[in-house]
Amino acid sequence: MSANDTALIVIDVQESFRQRAVWQDDIARPFIRNVQTLIDGATKRKIPVVQILHTDNDDVFQLESGFVRTLEGVEIEPTVQFYKKRHSALVESGLNIWLTERGIRKLIICGIRTEQCCETTTRHASDLGYQVDYVTEATLTFPMQHPSGQVFSVEDIKMRTELVLAGRFARIATVEEALQAASV
Repeated sequence: MSANDTALIVIDVQESFRQRAVWQDDIARPFIRNVQTLIDGATKRKIPVVQILHTDNDDVFQLESGFVRTLEGVEIEPTVQFYKKRHSALVESGLNIWLTERGIRKLIICGIRTEQCCETTTRHASDLGYQVDYVTEATLTFPMQHPSGQVFSVEDIKMRTELVLAGRFARIATVEEALQAASV
């Protein structure tokens, strides 16, 4: 695979999440830095940068809210932008058609949330035959509480996502590994 058949998919990196009670600036800072490095690296290598924004009936995810826009601190001039209403960026968004028309077969996945839209899109992409690099360090999530009361940390959630994706649905890659593989 090379830059000619690879696309960076930036999922739900939007202000909507900053409006949620779970938002934590200290968790978000390294994520923002890593996403920006991926975007800049892809742009430098002429890899298409695809921005996906989530919309739904939740107040902060409605277009009218003004929060369905790029997360502050991230600079992106996407090659193309799609809106989605489902967890997978490949459902009813037009993304799969766009990728197919351009002969793109490899995806680099990053964004918000690690275990939700990023993981779901990765699984779906793999099932459609795409080769996927899942860049965990460029995904963001927040602590979650199980119905039993047990709290799962960001690290726990990311480790679990890597466990279920690695070797089955994606290659787990660092920012640098994903960019290097796309340059070959």
